Amino acid sequence: MMRGPDAFTFADDPRTPIQVVVQPGPRRTTPAGVDLPEAADASVRTWANGMRTRDDGPDGSSVLLIGKYRRPGEIAMRLLSALPPLLVIPRAAHGESAVVSLLAEETVRNEPGQDLVLERLLDLLLVTILRARFIRPDADAPAWYRANGDPVVGPVLRLMHGHPDHPWTVAALAGRTGVSRATLARRFTDLVGTPPMAYLTEWRIDLAADLLKESDATIDSIARQVGYGSAFAFSAAFKRARRISPQRHRDRM
Repeated sequence: MMRGPDAFTFADDPRTPIQVVVQPGPRRTTPAGVDLPEAADASVRTWANGMRTRDDGPDGSSVLLIGKYRRPGEIAMRLLSALPPLLVIPRAAHGESAVVSLLAEETVRNEPGQDLVLERLLDLLLVTILRARFIRPDADAPAWYRANGDPVVGPVLRLMHGHPDHPWTVAALAGRTGVSRATLARRFTDLVGTPPMAYLTEWRIDLAADLLKESDATIDSIARQVGYGSAFAFSAAFKRARRISPQRHRDRM
């Protein structure tokens, strides 16, 4: 798993000359920039040894399955930013083999709904990889991710993540977990690194940033989805956190 956005070379040996360059689009060219011919069926997504495969199987012995996210959202980056630039997880260390098999099968089906299935399988594969990484004792997982296992802070985080539109207070959160406000505030800050309300604000702003980019909802609607009573209050909070207005953020995306 490569975090990017740097380019990379995939080869059997560092001395092997580059044969195919994958450009945005995706578009395949020679190292000199000459376009390579596409197969008649552009929906086929599998390639083998630098060449697109046929429906009856790969032409060579090596097959690569490559999936990518062009621009991960703010929520995803909370986890991805904790990863090294290159991450290798041995197959024996996690249970992704079945997902990879399904992904390989789906790439050559060319049936209705293929794009949706491929997207969901890629999401599932990413989750299994991240989980396999962060459960390791030596993994540098984000503090909030580790805190999910705490009997007090974990439920509070799940309440915030699952219901960002609720008018949470420290007292309300403490009441849901059966501890005092002081205990929750101290324990949350110790484990997560920020006080509960500060974390909730960060989560709401990150969630709103994704909604502004991915949806056509109005700013007022997004404000209410992330727990603000009005577009004005939301805009002020967003600008305070990002130094840019919600509309300006949407325009840039």
